[in-house]
Amino acid sequence: MHTQLADDPTQRLAETLVRERKRTTGPLFVGIAGAQGSGKTTLARDLMRRMRAKGLRTTGFSLDDLYLRREERLRLSRRVHPLLATRGVPGTHDPALGLKLFADLRAAEADDITPIPAFDKGIDDRMDRDRWPTHRGASDVVFFEGWCVGAPPQREDELAAPINRLEAEEDREEVWRRWVNRQLAEAYPPLFERLDLLVFLEIPDFDWVARWRGQQERELARTRGTQATAIMDSTALLRFIAHYERLTRHMLRVMPELAWCTCRLDEHHRIVEMHFRDTPKPQSQT
Repeated sequence: MHTQLADDPTQRLAETLVRERKRTTGPLFVGIAGAQGSGKTTLARDLMRRMRAKGLRTTGFSLDDLYLRREERLRLSRRVHPLLATRGVPGTHDPALGLKLFADLRAAEADDITPIPAFDKGIDDRMDRDRWPTHRGASDVVFFEGWCVGAPPQREDELAAPINRLEAEEDREEVWRRWVNRQLAEAYPPLFERLDLLVFLEIPDFDWVARWRGQQERELARTRGTQATAIMDSTALLRFIAHYERLTRHMLRVMPELAWCTCRLDEHHRIVEMHFRDTPKPQSQT
């Protein structure tokens, strides 16, 4: 592993991805992982803009857009555990929908139109298919960003002690967190294994999640106004973030050793360090 610092680290990352694309046949699939509010969507859009300027065809989508519909999550909450009514944790997405989208984007040719799923956080539900954005043609690079993209499950012995008040009071029997961890271990690897490279945004501390996610919520309220019916106040937001705390802290411990590129952020979302790992060599098929 080595560290690279640059006046414009995003440009350095974009140039490195361009070189990696030249080593592949077909689209290069790049995952971007990081805590809520860390700037994953902004980074993906910036990278796409810079790579398009170099003549590459790019597209991207978010793990958030694979959320189960609200009614589906409510059924899960009745069947498995009430905490599954809240979107976010593994098990509240549709990995099969993501796998189909990966396959469609990989196979897309010049005149093909690929629908991209979309989730509306303002109403806490997936958009109807006729409102999904579309991508026309083939792609050189596909970005897939999401808070737990590429995350490995925890060991079973790490799940016993509650990590916050939510777990202590609402998951006393450990049903919710063990079910979530099992979903991460079983349902998500086929999706994550489609990625060629993984970028991890390493935040300074978990406490920054509440500040940054709060900024996102205020911006959503400003832009959507009365159309947004699921905007959270500060109390609801802190409870919402508690659903993510266990896996976020786990990722901060393990992801720097797993990701192809780790971007260490300061409190202003600026990349202050970049660590690259060697790109894994393709394994021989037997």
